Amino acid sequence: MIPALEAEWLETDGLGGFASGTVGGWRTRRYHGVLTPAVEVPSRRAVLVDGFEAWYERAGVRTPLTTQHYAPEVFHPDGHTRLAAFAAAPWPRWTWRLAGDVEITQELVLPHERPAAVLRWRVNAAGRGGRLVVRPLLSGRDSHALHHENPALRAETVVEGERVRWQPYAQLPPVQSLAAADYQHDPQWYRNFLLAEERERGFEHRMDLWSPGELCWDLTGGEAVWVLLAEGIEGHVAPGRSRAATLGTRLIDAEATRRGALGDPLVRAGDQYLVRRGAGKTIIAGYPWFTDWGRDTFIALRGLCLATGRLDDARDILREWAGQVSEGMLPNRFVEGGDQPEFNTVDASLWYVVAVHEYLEARRRVPAAERQRLLTAVGAILEGHARGTRYGIRMDADGLLAAGAPGVQLTWMDARVGEWVVTPRIGKPVEIQALWINALRIGATSDARWGPIAERATRAFGERFWLPGGYLADVVDADHVPGAVDDAFRPNQVLALGGLPWPVLDTARGRQLLEGVEERLWTPMGLRSLAPDTPGYRPRYVGGPVERDGAYHQGTVWPWLAGPFIEAWVRVRGDTPAARAEARGRFLEPLLGQLTRLGLGHLAEIADAEHPFTPRGCPFQAWSLGELLRLDRVVLAPPSGRP
Repeated sequence: MIPALEAEWLETDGLGGFASGTVGGWRTRRYHGVLTPAVEVPSRRAVLVDGFEAWYERAGVRTPLTTQHYAPEVFHPDGHTRLAAFAAAPWPRWTWRLAGDVEITQELVLPHERPAAVLRWRVNAAGRGGRLVVRPLLSGRDSHALHHENPALRAETVVEGERVRWQPYAQLPPVQSLAAADYQHDPQWYRNFLLAEERERGFEHRMDLWSPGELCWDLTGGEAVWVLLAEGIEGHVAPGRSRAATLGTRLIDAEATRRGALGDPLVRAGDQYLVRRGAGKTIIAGYPWFTDWGRDTFIALRGLCLATGRLDDARDILREWAGQVSEGMLPNRFVEGGDQPEFNTVDASLWYVVAVHEYLEARRRVPAAERQRLLTAVGAILEGHARGTRYGIRMDADGLLAAGAPGVQLTWMDARVGEWVVTPRIGKPVEIQALWINALRIGATSDARWGPIAERATRAFGERFWLPGGYLADVVDADHVPGAVDDAFRPNQVLALGGLPWPVLDTARGRQLLEGVEERLWTPMGLRSLAPDTPGYRPRYVGGPVERDGAYHQGTVWPWLAGPFIEAWVRVRGDTPAARAEARGRFLEPLLGQLTRLGLGHLAEIADAEHPFTPRGCPFQAWSLGELLRLDRVVLAPPSGRP
């Protein structure tokens, strides 16, 4: 079976670089490319090789294997019509069937922690009398930019036996091509590619690419191998005297062994978000356009690392962030290229506290110095929040946490259009209280003075958030006005029951709340961000940037919220084996069924709020997959199967 031709595949290199594209082979996003390394590990990426044309040639007749999409609506040539099969795991693999019983398979592999891509074609016995012809399509651009024909491009090519070297622009790394193929230099511009997803999102969507020439392999031996290397950046492969086929096969075999050790497909998919940062590790929030962000990292870590037993990776990530605390806050992203850190979040620091707690619980035997480093960061966060820090974040007299200032979006519902903060949620947001109370309880395990504050805050939470309709307010003391309530029916309330170590709402109320959440918010892709009968509800995440940002948290579905909801659902039913089994069939299995809809083997960032719940946004999202893994491996696992 072939997935939808515009479904997307992903390969990552463990350094922040990646390759991505569609099943059909044409590019729909500016980010799609064969060689997109991180020129500054792990987050500044450049597209060096966008793609290629490929043909099978015999007796002077060329049969296309690839297809490009040109404006206005031209698909050419027709290689996709011969596509017989596609698989995304353990790496992307296409199979074409041609006349004369010829079958050709193409694989694309990114070796771990190498800025390289290896392509391998294999042909059956019926096709061994032919040749493979490939024409590379290059740009040389920041991954967020587009490329157009221009006189500044340098067309010079250096050929040394099997090695061909291109460097269209001096400011970016050269591309080295290694192939046991004849190279014919024939520079040409390919113009007016159409990027359909960019058009759909209201952005510029036409691009030109440069092609230096053609590579031609004799398929007598049944195989062709092409290695693409980004020279001069971290992890660069030194080919030495290796022949292209030898080097390519060695890199593929090593990657096959590494991925085989990871286990099942969900774990292998989760591995793609874990990348190197300095001597440690970090988590890429999503591909193709996100980098590593604080909030996303600490939520995703619980599934990607803790649920899968990758405790060393969890340690490296938490240790890397421990030294970033400033005035009791963690930034929502690392400093890059001289930029100033952004401390515009109230929840990232609290999620860090939760992640530290769960890591220490999972590892138990932690060296004293390491434990102290992490607990010192936790203590600094609690002290800063209790005392008061940026953006009006402070502990109030009732023990709850107030936060917010005009023009700033501090919670995970952080959409902003110009000066318009779509969901400001100033005051005391419901999930922030659940996080704060959990952080206080965690702090109390090493410093008893936080315990009474946690009890006071828990009492105030139960008294102030419960509404007559049988659910929790989204914000109390809204806009810092005492007694003002935002009663919008949103999914944030489920974190009072699930997704955190301790629920902060009693079971009787919790069961009533969850019945309403399931009825009004649950979809096969996760929870809606706003109930359909609420003013401002938006059923579709479509249009240009303003329209989409206006819908981002106004109904749009978020798969990561399935984790807290399903955990809450099981908890209020006593967390019994029967409840876990029912939740797996009722909620988790439909969610697993979404893995083939947009980013193959992954869950998207968001989805439309109405049928058919079309996946949208970032096609490969770390916290979406992380919560899926946490559900599968921890929340819904039989007791004997839990880590």
